[in-house]
Amino acid sequence: MSPAPQSPRGDIGRRVAARRHQLSLSRQDVALRAGAAPGYIEYVEEQSATPGIGFLLRLADALETTVQELTGGTVDLPGGLGRAAREARMVELDEAECRELLGDHGVGRVALTGGDGPVVLPINYQVLNGEVMFTTGDRSPLAGAAGTEIAFETDHIDDAFSKGWSVLLVGTVRAVEDESEALRLREAAYSGPWAGEGREHVMILTPRRTTGRRIIVADAPEGTP
Repeated sequence: MSPAPQSPRGDIGRRVAARRHQLSLSRQDVALRAGAAPGYIEYVEEQSATPGIGFLLRLADALETTVQELTGGTVDLPGGLGRAAREARMVELDEAECRELLGDHGVGRVALTGGDGPVVLPINYQVLNGEVMFTTGDRSPLAGAAGTEIAFETDHIDDAFSKGWSVLLVGTVRAVEDESEALRLREAAYSGPWAGEGREHVMILTPRRTTGRRIIVADAPEGTP
């Protein structure tokens, strides 16, 4: 007898699980913080659960976020809608910290000068040997920027605590002309462009300057971004 199919995980469950993993918490940890049974945390994550507002408030507090974030109320809104935190301060990041935050892949933005002036474009990126690789359409403004200097930026905003960080790379971008090399780089990438197919023109940014900043909030819990 085949097992019964599992109910599809709901959006709340996906967000709870993602935030829990981001904080390196177990289900038992979250249950203890939220005053709930570990089995109920599992149920919320794995099933199409619709918890009441009282539990959602406790769960959001346990996960150091907001009910709006857990329920997807801010999905189509820009980050940073909350008020500035008290006793916040800005600190400069050294290059090693910047590279750690940059990680090996993610989503960022490139800024370049196009025919009509400055252009900022979102991209999926991959870090390979200290350089930033991304793919684009062969007739895109980014493809046309080969051989010029551009800026690349990625960041994280924590609306729950009005804090975050930003990393900026500046350098010359080049196109990978050798198709076998371009294919190797595309296959090495963690993900293809979120924007879809037709973006196989491989570009490499070699940074000459790497800088970053972080907003630190004195009373925010340790371990938050």
